[in-house]
Amino acid sequence: MSSHRPGRARRQAPSVCDRDALEAELKAGVASLGLVLPQPAIGALLDYLALLAKWNAVYNLTAVRDPRSMLVQHLLDSLAIVGPLSRKGPFRCVVDVGSGGGLPGIVLAIVWPDTRIHLVEPVGKKAAFLRQCAVELALAHVEVHATHVESLEPGPSLDPDLIVCRAFASLADFAAGIERLAGPTTIVAAMKGVVPHDEIAALPEGWSVAEVVPLDVPRLDAERHLLLLDRRGATACGPAGA
Repeated sequence: MSSHRPGRARRQAPSVCDRDALEAELKAGVASLGLVLPQPAIGALLDYLALLAKWNAVYNLTAVRDPRSMLVQHLLDSLAIVGPLSRKGPFRCVVDVGSGGGLPGIVLAIVWPDTRIHLVEPVGKKAAFLRQCAVELALAHVEVHATHVESLEPGPSLDPDLIVCRAFASLADFAAGIERLAGPTTIVAAMKGVVPHDEIAALPEGWSVAEVVPLDVPRLDAERHLLLLDRRGATACGPAGA
C-alpha cells in the first residue's frame, strides 16, 4: 500500500487555462454576491480550491468532485454568508463548528484576515487537512481543534463573538454543543438548505431562531438559508422581510 500523504507532496496547481476559467467564474460569483475582494484573496480562494480537490481524492473530504462544482457548491455557498454576517460584525473571534473540509471557516479566514478563526473538527484526517491549509495558505490567524466542540474550554483566547456551522447535525445538537461557548452577545449562525421547521421546533428550551436570511448563491439551483439563533427569547422565524 502506498504511503503517499497529500500534505507532504508538492501540490499540482490546475493548468493556467483551468485556473483562469475558475478565476473568472469566482470573480463573477463574488460580484453577484455584492462582495469586493482583493486579488490576493481571490488567489487564496483558488489555492484553497486546489488543495480541497487534491486532498479529496485521498481523504474523501466532500462528495463533490469537479472543481467547478466545488467552486459553486462550496466556495460561493460559503461566501454567500459573508455579506449578511458582515452587517452584524466586525468579529474578533469566530468558531466554525464541524468544519470538515474548512467550510465555511477557511473561506471566512481568507476574507477576514484580521479575525481569529477557530476550526473545530473531530475527524483526524480532516483536521490534518485543515492544518495543512493553514500552513500552505499562510493563515496564521487560524487555529485547528481536533476535538468535539463540547470539550472546548472558553477563555481569553477562545471567546467567540460569532459561532457558525454548515451542515452540522441538527439545530438542537448545534445549540447543545455550543452552550458553554456562546456568550450573551455571541452571534450564532447555522447554514441550512430549506428552512428546517422540524429542527426549529425541536430546539432546546431557551433557544429560538431570531432571523432566517434567504441566500442567493450564484449558479446554484437550490434553496439556501442562514439561520440566526437566539437563546434569550422566542422571535419570529420566517424569512427576513416576510
